[in-house]
Amino acid sequence: MMQFKRIFVMILDSVGVGEAIDATSYGDNGANTLGHIKENSDLFIPNLKKIGFLNTLNMKEDSEVDAYYTIAKPNNAGKDTLNGHYEMMGITNNIPFKTFNNGFPGEVLAAIEQVTGRRVIGNKCCNDESIIQELGDRQLNYGSLIIYTSADSDLQVAAHEDCIPVSKLYEYCEKIRAITLKEDWRVGRVIARPFTGKIGEFKLNHNGRKDYALKPPKKTVLDSLLENNYNVIAIGKINDIFDGQGINKNIKASSNIEGINKLTDIMDKKFTGLCMINLSDFDSLYGHTRDVDGYARAIEELDVEIPMILNKLEPDDLLIITADHGNDPTFPGNDHTRENVPVIFYSRSFVEPKRLKAFNTLANIGATIADNFEVEQPEIGISILSELE
Repeated sequence: MMQFKRIFVMILDSVGVGEAIDATSYGDNGANTLGHIKENSDLFIPNLKKIGFLNTLNMKEDSEVDAYYTIAKPNNAGKDTLNGHYEMMGITNNIPFKTFNNGFPGEVLAAIEQVTGRRVIGNKCCNDESIIQELGDRQLNYGSLIIYTSADSDLQVAAHEDCIPVSKLYEYCEKIRAITLKEDWRVGRVIARPFTGKIGEFKLNHNGRKDYALKPPKKTVLDSLLENNYNVIAIGKINDIFDGQGINKNIKASSNIEGINKLTDIMDKKFTGLCMINLSDFDSLYGHTRDVDGYARAIEELDVEIPMILNKLEPDDLLIITADHGNDPTFPGNDHTRENVPVIFYSRSFVEPKRLKAFNTLANIGATIADNFEVEQPEIGISILSELE
């Protein structure tokens, strides 16, 4: 029998809680996103602390918490967004997507220029805001395409809307997506990044962003839910990550705060099924830019919203808070870090929540969701639904 009518999964993008067992092979020995933020800032998160969030750093037993808590160990190859979400929803993937931290090879750039008829500029690893300020005027002067990567498995394409209309930028990105299906160039996502404004005041049009992800290689828990007529609601970049597969309602959000507002709106609706939200500011605005103070503020801003989110839950709702990978802002470079992720289970119906045994895979989350709704179990993961009481 169904235990929870609605399940909400909140993914704190990149909020890892300590090096994974194979971190050394990724060059991430000693990484700890949340731990190092806590050490290097005056982090004040009483509401998250009350539901066991900080306990995931040391996995100490705490009978005073209001939620079940544990950590999940990553298994999929790579430390990118797609593989983290894939594993969470039951997909094994042993081939990491390509990353190009030193820029894309000349063959890729030549192919882009050939299919778009546009000159390419940029070609480096950097954050979104800095590159449009640096190259926005050149892009306008030459009608070129700014190509860059965030150190994730992505190829981002930026252009001013006055020079290249958004619809045309999307058309170019579709062609570039086709190019990057080649195995040697196979990035997880091609991302259209239109921007507006005057020289020195360029601004990304976050609502115009569009991600061209790969289709999931196998059936996910989302597909199983949809096949059984349950709602699957995606907020933020969840729809882009799964390329719309297994999702019947997509809600865009350009920031953590907007995403939380959209989530609380959905919580006021009647439905049966799953709602997933990705809060990406942690990763894109503060992890990749190595901004410890900004990252800490973003976590504190989430903490302020936690009481409202918990109060909107019905007794037969379940909230799961987790992450997809790490991005330790105290580490050199601007890449993701190979880390375990926190897993919090909260319901108003819980009697004596406590620490759970560490998960050997993020897929236990998807398996638990599938078990609750009595749909096909994914190929990996073990449900812990019976332990939630």
